[in-house]
Amino acid sequence: MSVRALRGAIQLEVDERVHLLEGVRQLFQEMLTANALDQDDLVSVLFTATPDLVSEFPAVAARELGMTDVPLMCAQELDIAGSLPRVVRILAYAETELTKPEIKHVYLAGAAALRQDLAVAGDTR
Repeated sequence: MSVRALRGAIQLEVDERVHLLEGVRQLFQEMLTANALDQDDLVSVLFTATPDLVSEFPAVAARELGMTDVPLMCAQELDIAGSLPRVVRILAYAETELTKPEIKHVYLAGAAALRQDLAVAGDTR
């Protein structure tokens, strides 16, 4: 078994606490499902948010999903001119039998434009 990194991102429509938590929960669950993982497989998770998202810590969504024994950390993305607004990114480390090429990365809504080469087809809301 190896430790692999899974990437994901979602662009939110607005910076509202409920909307942010719902979007992050959806993204995180889709990342786990796409890679046939569960919470016990997780080693740690890093959440980042663009500077325009201030309504809640994205990691709260994972805690609400019951992830109480997984180390979680939030950070702010660099504020680069012209970058996509209202984006939460997730970098999750998990123990898995999947090889690097088998890992499925999930990009939802407008965030699909960030890495079209990696994105799993899915929700384009």
